[in-house]
Order: sequence, then C-alpha cells, then structure tokens
Amino acid sequence: MEQVDLLILGAGAAGLFCAGSALRQGRRVVVLDHARDPGEKIRISGGGRCNFTNLATAPDRFLSRNPRFAASALSRYPAADFVRLVDRAGIAWHEKTQGQLFCDGKATQITRMLLDRMKGAELRMQTALRALRHDGTGFVVETSGGTIRAGQVVVATGGKSIPKIGATGIAYDIAAQFGLRLVETRAALVPLTFAEQELALCRPLAGVSVEAEIRHGGGRFRDALLFTHRGLSGPVILQISSYWQPGETLQIDLAPGRDVAADLKTARGQSGRAAVASVLGQALPARLAAAICEEMGLAQARLADQPNARVDAIGARVNHWQVRPVGTEGYRTAEVTLGGIDTRDLDARTLQARAVPGLFFIGECVDVTGWLGGYNFQWAWASADAAGRAA
Repeated sequence: MEQVDLLILGAGAAGLFCAGSALRQGRRVVVLDHARDPGEKIRISGGGRCNFTNLATAPDRFLSRNPRFAASALSRYPAADFVRLVDRAGIAWHEKTQGQLFCDGKATQITRMLLDRMKGAELRMQTALRALRHDGTGFVVETSGGTIRAGQVVVATGGKSIPKIGATGIAYDIAAQFGLRLVETRAALVPLTFAEQELALCRPLAGVSVEAEIRHGGGRFRDALLFTHRGLSGPVILQISSYWQPGETLQIDLAPGRDVAADLKTARGQSGRAAVASVLGQALPARLAAAICEEMGLAQARLADQPNARVDAIGARVNHWQVRPVGTEGYRTAEVTLGGIDTRDLDARTLQARAVPGLFFIGECVDVTGWLGGYNFQWAWASADAAGRAA
C-alpha cells in the first residue's frame, strides 16, 4: 500500500494552496482530484481574470452560523500576504471597485503560481475517490488509481456550485461519515428568478443595467443590477441572494441617493409639458423609465397632469420597488455554496475536525461564505494556509 504523509482531496484554490503551505523537508504530500485540470474555478472566475482577493477582507464580510469563526485564519493570512505572493510571481494586477483585485492578464497565471509554489508535492488529476476510512492508526483512501495510506487528510473538494466543472457534495458526505454536523446548504451569490407577473417587466428589459441599493436580512449593498429573461442578476442581486430566503420580499431602490418623487415634483413646476417617461429617464435608463411608465398606465402621460399622489406612487415604484422572487438559478450558476460543515466541529486555528485528529476541512465546504468580490478566494487561501501549516 502506498504511504503518504498528507493527502489533499481537491485541486482547486484551497487544495493547491494547502499543498504549498504543508510542504516540509522530507514530507510526502499528494493532491488528488477527479477533474482533468487543476484550478477550474480559478480559470473561470472574474471573467477569466480571477478576482483573487479583496483588500477590505474582514470577518464581517462572511456569513456563517458562527460569524467569528473565520477571524483566526483570516488574521494569520491576510489579503496583503497573498498580494505579496502575486507580486513575487511577477503577476500584474489592478484594483477595481471596493478593494477587488484582478489579474491584468489571464486567471491561469494564479493557477500556475500555485502549482509552482507546491513543487515537491505530487498532483494526480483524473483520480476519483472511492472510499475513505480511519483504521485506528491512519487513513486508508481507496481511489481509482489504487489504495493510499495517509497520516493526515485535508478535504478541499469545495461545494456544490457550478457542477459543470465537476463540483460535487463529496465533502459533506465525508464529514457526515465521520460524525461532523452540517449546516443546510443552498446556492449563494446567484441570480434570482421571478414568477410571470414580474417577468412581464424583466423580460423586455433583459440586458438593461442600473445602479441599485438593497437592504435585506442584515445585508446592505449598492451596486449594479441587471435585468434578465429569468429575473434579476448583477452584483447587487448576487450579494443579496446570500441573505434572501424563499418566500421573502425584497425592497429595491432603483435610484439610490435620489428622492424621485421630489425630483418629479420639481420638474413638474419647471417643465410640466414633458412626458413622465422622459423626465424619469433622467434618473433611470430610458428603457427602464419607459417600462415603469407603461406598467403604471403613464406611457404617453405628461408630468403636468399628474397629481401629487400619482407622483408619489411613481417615486415609491422606483425608490421602494417590492418584488418577491420565486427562487434562484441554483447551483448551476451560483458562485459559491452557502452553509456546509458546521464550524462547531472544527478548530478555528487549524481547521482540523475536533473529534477526528488528522482530518481537516478547508475552503468552500466549510460553513463560511464570503461576499462577492474576492472574499471567498481569500478564505480559501487563509483556511488552506492554516490547515497546511498545522498538518
């Protein structure tokens, strides 16, 4: 039976980084994955440029049953440490909004950097896990390439999001097998879908984007909103999807920072002959303004003819639009998985299972889910480093 010191399951962001952090003189580290290529989520992230971290990383940017759990790992491997690693690799990068860092070139530069960092470890792709057990002295791992005995095992197989690149829930199966508790999982950072009534507005506006603000369930975000054929997407919707629960109503401000009713009343006194849609189009994209006016029976109406009550209704429709999504697009398009392995069963400093010495869980499979904007990659690096050094 083949012997290794540390076996890492999963060759994604967390698994590759963990291998680099775990390397020691004379130590044998092996990384296994059933996929063909390593780092698939890295490759497709950030539009192919990889939003690899966020300078504003802090524990309050993460959702978990225990909001403080991530603090230990994040404080010991902050975003600045990963940026230094990127700089040393000669990878050019730039900052977009809100502390988000992206590669100037291709996302695969990050994968190459991680592979270079873990030189000395073995990477075995297209190798499926068949079974994992503990025989009292170590872990016995049956794979499609044979059986391996490992002193320690790190599970870095991610969550259920984006199954087309090979994502599965195997981490949760392993956790349950060893008696760890699970927090219910669901798709997060995902577009929302609507019933036919709301789609009557959304479908004709597919492709239209507007800055919006949403406050819901403890989350408050202001960013771009995108109308789609199935409902709503865009950064502000992806962010709030992590806080929204089925059956809940969202209130959306389509013109944040503006009192639309007050603006319309002012305009009514100055240019009352103008069409409502034309004046409203000064605060919103023209197509959206026209659609709202048509929805309210004001397609051809002049602003001068609208009483205060009607103007207030228009303002409420823009600044306090209430919609009830019927669901999300699911794991198919979700960027991450919310929930996962209960942090009560993991050591916050090492990510080791409290009741199973030598077994670690890192990255997306843990009940730690970041906001959109590089936070989940930073959790991958930080949790992987904590486990790698401990192992």
